Amino acid sequence: MWLFFTRRLRMWLILTVVVPLTTGLLRRVGRALERRRGPSTVSSALLKAGDLGDRARATLRGGRRR
Repeated sequence: MWLFFTRRLRMWLILTVVVPLTTGLLRRVGRALERRRGPSTVSSALLKAGDLGDRARATLRGGRRR
């Protein structure tokens, strides 16, 4: 099915659908790990990956950088 989409449409779908879902999932897993076992390197890395996706989206929308 991916063959029928143009390259630009595929990239748009990935950036608007897949990336937000993935970063949300990473953040949710990081929070669950912190609740169960307390803060750890893995949970903080997952939370940072989720925040990275939010910052990238804000920057692409024209938002300010911190």
